Amino acid sequence: MCGIVGYIGEKKTVDFLLDGLTKLEYRGYDSAGVAVMEGKNIFVEKSVGRLDSLKEKLKNKTLNGVIGIGHTRWATHGRPSDVNAHPHTDCHGNFVVVHNGIIENYMPLKEGLIARGHKFISETDTEVVAHLLEENYTGDFVDAVRKVLSLIEGSYSLVFMSRENPDVLICAKQENPLVIGLGKDENFIASDIPAIISRTRNTYILNDGEIGIVKKDSVKIIDRQGNAIDKKTFHVTWNAEAAEKGGYEHFMLKEINEQPKAVRDTMSKRIAKDGASIILDELNWDKKFLDSINKIYIVACGTAYHAGLVGKFYIEKLARKLVEVDVASEYRYRNPIVDENTLVIVISQSGETSDTLAALKESRRLGAKTLAITNVVGSSIARQAENVIHTWAGPEIAVASTKAYTTQLILMFMLALYMAQINGTIPADRLKELICKLKKIPAQISETLSDVDPIKTFARQYGFNEDVFYIGRSLDYCVALEGALKLKEISYIHAEAYASGELKHGTLALIVEGVPVIALATQKSVYEKTLSNIKEVKARDAIVIGIAATGDTELEKYLDHVIYVPDTDELLIPLLTVVPLQLLAYYAAITRGCDVDKPRNLAKSVTVE
Repeated sequence: MCGIVGYIGEKKTVDFLLDGLTKLEYRGYDSAGVAVMEGKNIFVEKSVGRLDSLKEKLKNKTLNGVIGIGHTRWATHGRPSDVNAHPHTDCHGNFVVVHNGIIENYMPLKEGLIARGHKFISETDTEVVAHLLEENYTGDFVDAVRKVLSLIEGSYSLVFMSRENPDVLICAKQENPLVIGLGKDENFIASDIPAIISRTRNTYILNDGEIGIVKKDSVKIIDRQGNAIDKKTFHVTWNAEAAEKGGYEHFMLKEINEQPKAVRDTMSKRIAKDGASIILDELNWDKKFLDSINKIYIVACGTAYHAGLVGKFYIEKLARKLVEVDVASEYRYRNPIVDENTLVIVISQSGETSDTLAALKESRRLGAKTLAITNVVGSSIARQAENVIHTWAGPEIAVASTKAYTTQLILMFMLALYMAQINGTIPADRLKELICKLKKIPAQISETLSDVDPIKTFARQYGFNEDVFYIGRSLDYCVALEGALKLKEISYIHAEAYASGELKHGTLALIVEGVPVIALATQKSVYEKTLSNIKEVKARDAIVIGIAATGDTELEKYLDHVIYVPDTDELLIPLLTVVPLQLLAYYAAITRGCDVDKPRNLAKSVTVE
């Protein structure tokens, strides 16, 4: 997730811009830049890499301007580079913009602008906004911004600066956070409160569809139609550390709650407007290509490996292609059977996972076709793979992965649908039905997050047990593996996940009175068999907590507790059932007094074997 700052007042703006961007470094970024109004001109400086690189470029520059904007970029459209860094300008440098989010319809807008003579220098979606502003400006800055907002689609927080209007910054928000800080003879704009907390604690928190007109001695909030909004001041009472976490106690909890947005962003632009097909412009595969593939490997580590297990199910079920899932640390040591008719899909949140990168290189050496699914544009894995699909989860700070996992599931599902529609292995009406249900997932995740009190209660009741077992069949088993991993990672409870049908083959010996068992029962095709397995552990006096879809009235007859998630297609329900498992792990760790964001012995990005 990118960082935005803006300043207008009587002091040197560059000092605040660099300080504010430093306070937003925790959000993750790959490049940074500032734009400062100097007299009648706008000075722009940008640099790939860390903020220190930008500061070095600015060290010998004398910038006394009192209005400016700054940005740290987390690449989505276009690799990390100086030219792709924000801020972006129009053809003549009259308008400057910084942007967080995704402009979904940027490509047709860009094509139209180019046809009308505009010159683009970056690969980003954001540059379109600056050129649109240039084209729609007729002397009224606010009116031009409103026109631009009516043309763009997607999620965004935007800040605009104009050489023709040196006394004002304009900002707007849609599904991305933006806050205006209120000072004396100065005002601030930021994507998050930490950037301004040392300067002011009085703020306006913008809502979707609102536009801020910010001058040094006044702030006016209007809607898209130009109507004034009477905005209440929000006084920040958090300390600086809590502010970084958006008021949440830990980054992990913040990132769990960011999943609806992360999932929505990852789906963005990849569903046709009529909802009848999946669009993966990154691939441009055809039937001839897919027919040439006789085997698919999915290779990953940890949480990404668990996403791969779900992905195997999706591809085999929908696209009818043979898939094998391999642990990256084992893959290249067993002389895998790989050739030019093999597709190797590697999954890595960071794009730097050492074992996964080595598996990718080995696959290419053996002649395989390769596809990477990663969250980081320009990462080593993204550069090495022939094809890349990016999740747009934004950076994860907590070591235990949450929103990266759900966005990986989203892409695996969309990839399977994409392959299925090319090969004709799914009827058109079924495809449309699944896409329709897919689009509802962000709202259903939000619904799942809306009532966590029962999960907190279970964590307090059972958080001091030293053993917990997870069971499930089919996709429920894949999710059970991820739930057990989360509990192990951050609470240090010994947790194991088993395919329910395997209980009688040894594991049942471990089920004793009072041991907690988390039982997932959402797969209708194996529901009765799962219910039978649940009865087996209940007969040994286990405490069983069930995860079920709303409307299931049978399960609660046999269990001690049931956590319900919204009902959806059984293929998509892993995106919902994993959420209470993440929360259960989180609150169990809290109960035990563990360091949630930095669990012992673990690192966020594993760059050594």
